[in-house]
Amino acid sequence: MAHQLVFPLPAHVALGAEDFFVSKANEAAYTTVLDRARWPDRRLVLTGPEASGKSHLVRILSRQAGAEVMPSQTLSRLARPPQTPLVVIEDADRIGTPEAEEALFHLHNHLASTGGKLLLTARTAPARWPLTLPDLASRMQAITPVTIDAPDDALLRVLLAKHFTDRQLNPPPDVIEKLATRIDRSFAAAARIVAHLDQQALAQQRQITWPFARTVLEGTEDAL
Repeated sequence: MAHQLVFPLPAHVALGAEDFFVSKANEAAYTTVLDRARWPDRRLVLTGPEASGKSHLVRILSRQAGAEVMPSQTLSRLARPPQTPLVVIEDADRIGTPEAEEALFHLHNHLASTGGKLLLTARTAPARWPLTLPDLASRMQAITPVTIDAPDDALLRVLLAKHFTDRQLNPPPDVIEKLATRIDRSFAAAARIVAHLDQQALAQQRQITWPFARTVLEGTEDAL
């Protein structure tokens, strides 16, 4: 069968509040993050696996509250504390350098002394972050974590549908139903299989039907 040359164009990911589906897996995280009055000591750590919606939830919070959002890897270039009363540090478990750790330590203390709020996102709880600055490690471990759990059945189906929609794809409903029972129950698996199906459908100039999806899935189970 002839294959078409495929260029890896990025999907248009919908990140509005209306695009965040709340289920038992993420309800506690969703409610706590958006209700800043519930943050103990005005601080919170949001943990969850890859592609679980942490950045999406941060985007919703930022739009509602005007947060300053920055990746942890940029902290080493932080010349002075942000002027906003709400700061979000993403991927805090990947902070990377002693300079960035020092900057986060001073940022934490600045917000604590000025009554500001701090939200950090990470894949794991602070006790597992590879921090080398003892004073920072103790402060991070004192922050209350809230976790996005692995997706339940309802959320997994919505995730698959959303990933297809983000790629402007509209497969028959049985594709989503059957994929949900055959892939790993994880956020990353849902994203990977939809991206792979999109790529293969373009390359083979095929519609995404269940027979096609099943063939692709059986041929790539080990890779995905």
